[in-house]
Amino acid sequence: MSRILLIEDDPLIGEGLTYFLESRGYACIWRQTSDQVESHWYQADLVILDRQLADGDSLRHLPHWLSIKALPVIMLTAKVDVEQRVEGLMAGAKDYVIKPFSHDELLARVVAQLRPLGESRLSYQGIEIELSQRSVTLKGEAIDLKPKEFQLLLLFVQHQGRVFHREELLNKIWGYQAFPTTRTVDNHILRLRQKLPGLTIETLRGVGYRLVAT
Repeated sequence: MSRILLIEDDPLIGEGLTYFLESRGYACIWRQTSDQVESHWYQADLVILDRQLADGDSLRHLPHWLSIKALPVIMLTAKVDVEQRVEGLMAGAKDYVIKPFSHDELLARVVAQLRPLGESRLSYQGIEIELSQRSVTLKGEAIDLKPKEFQLLLLFVQHQGRVFHREELLNKIWGYQAFPTTRTVDNHILRLRQKLPGLTIETLRGVGYRLVAT
């Protein structure tokens, strides 16, 4: 069982995330201030860290904590400024999640960070996805995918059978950037189907898309 250290000063978020993560099979230690962190850092396999705690910016402590034990850190923040996100990544964070966020999205990022280093390839109906090289082949033939197409493919293959609403896909793949309509998603799905005929993505009218599980 992987152990997650959650550092979040908002009781609603902290309690909700603790319950959610434990319901998904993780052991979760929740702390609300930076002075409660160090003794628990040793025990954790991954850290979810709120950027702005009641006792200040948690980023000023992160290099020290990482010197104690190198752990994957996912930052939670209400700040969408690119420079501030870069600061977090430069300080040692592995990923960023912007508030408000989907629990399912955060879980996917947790799973990705905890994935064993040896697990570097995914397969679906003759499609091979090489994660480390971000490359895709179909029955041995290299397929040229644009970055957003690759991210969509990876999301669907990692969550086979799950229904994704168009708005959710916009949020997960394109983040906070604004696009005029959900046709952005539709066009990318269309190109994925054209490039990867073995990819069985169902359209659920008025809802979204689902990859048929193998």
